[in-house]
This record gives sequence, structure tokens and C-alpha cells, in this order.
Amino acid sequence: DMAWTFVPDKPVFIQIGERIKRLIVTGEYPPGSQIPSVRQLAVEATVNPNTIQHAFSVLESEGLIISRGTIGKFVTTDIELIKECHNKIAQKITETYLADMGNLGISPEQTINIIKYQRVAEL
Repeated sequence: DMAWTFVPDKPVFIQIGERIKRLIVTGEYPPGSQIPSVRQLAVEATVNPNTIQHAFSVLESEGLIISRGTIGKFVTTDIELIKECHNKIAQKITETYLADMGNLGISPEQTINIIKYQRVAEL
């Protein structure tokens, strides 16, 4: 399994939530499947169980995971919601990338060529 690493400039519970979201939208945690317990993830990520619980609460409020009491937490079976979340993540990555390229003085058109040809031509 991938190591859990956290950046200092963003709350850990948000980073955990984002990671679980990615595992859901990529099908690593399929729709309807049970996700690891708070205790399991806390041990794996070496964080306080409350931090995992906080991440779960956010994901539950977004409808991505469903709590079945003592049985555990499960991924939603709402495929549309998962797709929407997947698209939002992709959109955010794209916006960040375009902003980074813009900060380098590279236009969206030049960026498209860089993506298309996988190399930077003369700018």
C-alpha cells in the first residue's frame, strides 16, 4: 500500500478525505464496498483515530460514504455522485495546472501543444 504522507499547509483530515475520495473515484474502493475501519486507517496512516473520524464525517456529509452503524462504513452505490466527484477532482487538477503554466508565462494554447506533443517547443 502507498505510504501516507501529509503536507504541512493543509489539515490532515482534509488530506485523508481527499485520499479516500481518490480511492473511491478510481474504483480502488468500489461502489457498495466496505472501507477500512477508523482504527485500521488510523494505524495505517499513523494518525489519531479522531482525525480519520473527522475525514469520514466530511465524506458522509458529501454522501460518498454511508455508515451502517456498528457494521462499518461503505462506499455509496450512487454512481452519478461518484462520477461527479471524479470530474470535480479532474477539474481542480486542470485548473491548478493551467494556473501553474500561466505563472510560467505559458498560454493555454501553448499548454495544449505541450500536452499534445509531450514536450516544450520554443515558446
